Formats: sequence, C-alpha cells, structure tokens
Amino acid sequence: MGLTIGVDIGGTKIAAGVVDEEGQILSTFKVPTPPTAEGIVDAIAAAVSGASEGHAVEAVGIGAAGYVDDKRATVLFAPNINWRHEPLKDKVEQRVGLPVVVENDANAAAWGEYRFGAGQGHDDVICITLGTGLGGGIIIGNKLRRGRFGVAAEFGHIRVVPDGLLCGCGSQGCWEQYASGRALVRYAKQRANATPENATILLALGDGTVDGIQGKHISEAARQGCPVAVDSFRELARWAGAGLADLASLFDPSAFIVGGGVSDEGELVLGPIRKSFRRWLIGGEWRPHAQVLAAQLGGKAGLVGAADLARQG
Repeated sequence: MGLTIGVDIGGTKIAAGVVDEEGQILSTFKVPTPPTAEGIVDAIAAAVSGASEGHAVEAVGIGAAGYVDDKRATVLFAPNINWRHEPLKDKVEQRVGLPVVVENDANAAAWGEYRFGAGQGHDDVICITLGTGLGGGIIIGNKLRRGRFGVAAEFGHIRVVPDGLLCGCGSQGCWEQYASGRALVRYAKQRANATPENATILLALGDGTVDGIQGKHISEAARQGCPVAVDSFRELARWAGAGLADLASLFDPSAFIVGGGVSDEGELVLGPIRKSFRRWLIGGEWRPHAQVLAAQLGGKAGLVGAADLARQG
C-alpha cells in the first residue's frame, strides 16, 4: 500500500497528514476540535479531505484517546469526548470513502516510534508517554499487542499506591498520579509552599504565587538550577523509573521509549529515570538492562503511527 493518512485528535485541534512508506509526512491539514462527538466526525472528514488534496491516498488511520475495541472500529469509551460504543470507523468511512482503522492514540504513537523513531532495530519495545497523564504501548515480537479486547497497555492506571491519590478514572493510587505532567506540577507546588526560599526562580517565572506555577515554569526553573524544580523532576523520575522496573518484570523488553511533553526535557528527566529504573529492577545486578530511550518523533508520533497502522490493514 502506498500513501495513507494519519489523524491525531487533540483537545483543541484535529490534525491529518499524508504519510509515505518511510514515515515522512508529505502534507498536513488542521481543523479546530468541535465540542460535540458528531461534530468531531465531520471535522475528521474535513481534515482528511484537506490533507489528501493532490495525493492518491489509500487508507486512513485515526488515533483516538480512549478504549478502542479489538476490531479497531469502535471507541468503547473516551474520557474527554462523549463517545460510548461509538462506531467511529463506519461513520468516517461513510464520509471519506476510504478504508479506516481506529487505534488508541498511545498505541499509535508507540507504533510510530517503533517503526520510524527511537524503537528502530528493536523487536521488543515498551513505550510510555509522560504527558498530562501517562499512556503506553506494547510491541513484542514486532507486533503491537492490544490484548484480547483491544484495551491493553493502560499503564497509567496500574495502581502503585493502595488507597493512594484519587485518579480521574475513579480509582486510587494510579501510576499517572505520581508520574505525569500533572504530578510534576503538584510536586512543585507542594515544595514551593513548604520552602519558598528554595523556589524563588520558579515563583518569579509565574505570577509570584504557588498557585501560578505551571509545567513550563518548572522546566525553565530546573534549567536555571532552581532546587525545588530540580527536586520535583527527580520525584517524578523516581516513580517513572520504578514503574519501568515493574514493566521489565512483565515484558522484558530490549528498550523502553519515553515520550510525551515531560520527556522533552531530555536528560533532566531521563537521567534520573534510568537511575531509578536500575535501583528498582529486580535482579538488576545480574540481568541485562533494557535501554531507556528518548522518543524521537515528538508530537508527530501518533499521526505517523496511525497512518502506518492503516497501511498494515
């Protein structure tokens, strides 16, 4: 199969891109994300039409944040869109006249990194995305593993602290409450409130108050050596690395790929994650260690991965 389109559904925009067999994006088209579920279907069709102009496109892959069934056709549940058993594949196919594959967005990003990014050369890869929450994807034996019902790799909702912090999913103590962009902001606010004298750089980057601290402020303050910001990244990394050690016990991959907005800080976060991973890896003194790699495709991973999964059929 030749050219395909990948669609990335974001909170504010829907992006579609024509992708070739080498993972190169040839054209893109973006539209605002509508507030209604039906409006999103129309917007996807408009984005596909805009991106495909001038190209002979053969299929469409859609990355959707939510539980996608094993047939890659129906969004069983989406946390941020009112999709409940939404037949997304059929609705989009009717509008665009092309074969459509629907995939969980974290799975699509993981596949993109495996095929065209940091995962090249590895047969067994586990991907995690440290964004607002924590997502993931599993590639074992060169295959994306979705589970029997299509909803595997929801790593962010592994319970790491019994009766811990309340999660948006309704459970308590989920991993993403301790290793995510949201967790990073919480750590920084707690530390700045407890020791404001160590957070002068961080506070100055915001509005001067603890409540004004945002993720971008923590990143900049850490680069300037702010003790509170640096320590907040280390706390996030401690939880992230410990979780990777648990995943190594389950899957024994040759590489972990860490993506998402938090990973954009590079060694500021990846170095401490590797240290924590080695600290908590069972039998780590005697067994081979998986590599912990930075994602390479950035925000393009989901779009490129979805397009390639459409090509796979």
